Amino acid sequence: MSDAWSAATDGGMARGPVIRALAITISNRASAGVYEDKSGPVLADLLAEAGCAVDTLVVPDGDPVEQALLDGAASGYRVIVTTGGTGLTPSDRTPEMTRKVIDREVPGIAESIRAAGVAAGIPSAMLSRGLAGLAGDVLIVNLPGSSGGVKDGMQVLTPVLAHAVDQARGGDHPRAE
Repeated sequence: MSDAWSAATDGGMARGPVIRALAITISNRASAGVYEDKSGPVLADLLAEAGCAVDTLVVPDGDPVEQALLDGAASGYRVIVTTGGTGLTPSDRTPEMTRKVIDREVPGIAESIRAAGVAAGIPSAMLSRGLAGLAGDVLIVNLPGSSGGVKDGMQVLTPVLAHAVDQARGGDHPRAE
């Protein structure tokens, strides 16, 4: 069993190598200094609680998202989680930029995040267009831009995060002895 899988099964307290994670806030207003980023710090804290060493970045929506994802994947991060830009407004382009970067989708993650939100009584969760997928062996997950959406999304992602990262790098499923 890999160290990453051990981290997932011991409540996020990694005993082996820590997962390098990048938390990207996608917000035209926060990146311009119009208001303080609220969801990014929540995301960074939850990734750290999940056993990740986290760096953060704030970028405007559109082409800067694609570049940030490409740079993050090339910089050795094992997981990149975004917050923001997944809604229906004309400026919400995070899924389109993510689709340009990923090689393979992991639709079960995004579907589960939306389903959990709806099941928790938040009907607007179904409006999130967030994606999840792999850029090479780097897991990329889009979360909504609200602190609540980040908390709900990370509640779904955290239990499978280390295992997904391990599998993306060629790990196997744990086997019963």
